[in-house]
Amino acid sequence: MQKSNMSQNGNRTISRLFLIALMTVLAACSSLRLAYNNGDTLLYWWLDGYVDLTSDQKGVVQKEIDKLFSWHRKTQLNDYVQILQTGQKQLAGNLTAADLQADYDDIKGRTQKLLLKAAPELAGLATSLEPDQIDTLEKKFASNLDDFRKKNMKGDKEAQQKFRYKKSMEQFELWFGKFSTEQEEQIRKASDARPLDNEIWLNERKRRQNAILTLVRKVRQEKLSKEATIPLINTLIKDSFNRLENSEHKQFFEASEQGSLQLILTVVKIATPEQKAHAQKRMQGWINDFRSLAAEAR
Repeated sequence: MQKSNMSQNGNRTISRLFLIALMTVLAACSSLRLAYNNGDTLLYWWLDGYVDLTSDQKGVVQKEIDKLFSWHRKTQLNDYVQILQTGQKQLAGNLTAADLQADYDDIKGRTQKLLLKAAPELAGLATSLEPDQIDTLEKKFASNLDDFRKKNMKGDKEAQQKFRYKKSMEQFELWFGKFSTEQEEQIRKASDARPLDNEIWLNERKRRQNAILTLVRKVRQEKLSKEATIPLINTLIKDSFNRLENSEHKQFFEASEQGSLQLILTVVKIATPEQKAHAQKRMQGWINDFRSLAAEAR
């Protein structure tokens, strides 16, 4: 399996529990259709790993996951086909930075839509959490931070840049196949051109984790209802998406985003016809899978 590397931010909010697991399932396995059809089970175990679900919670969570997957299959998969078809056209044409920015903004909007759709279910789970489960969540978050430090902050700047470059190359090779030495040198240069400050990303993770823990503790202490918790979840989701635009590190985040888009544009521009054909084939495989999955929901 090959894990997704969409951004360094990773598991930002509890509101992303459903989405992160779902997209990991989709992007990590070579057989998208098989992964999607088993995604509900994998998502359940993923959630359980964060809060250690009780026997009473397990049935409810499984039911809510089934509902989310049913909605997603019926309403979102055909849109994914259109996104991939657009990607195929862009790959075959003269891709621009503006095209990539539009694609990024589209995916960002769809991500927020999915999270807001899951807000009532997440609110229900939040209202049922016991103190020991909140402690488990806090420990899991701390473990995630340690994992981030070990992987992304090991060694000096050169070592961190090299690690980041290798993660990106895993994804590029998944889509385009192997690159020549000359191509790798150009990709490495574009990768290193991105601003690097893992301390900022680490602190941002901490801030988001603290916001989550504050929310679930508030729900627990004030014995809030599901209906009263839903607006809090929605606010957390929206703040998560707006945070980088309102952050004191806005300039860094914007430069990171533009650097990542430029990195992708560099890869596409230097890709050979054979490499682009490799990517087209992979996209078509996903298109076929999404179409089949959507047809099964009718």
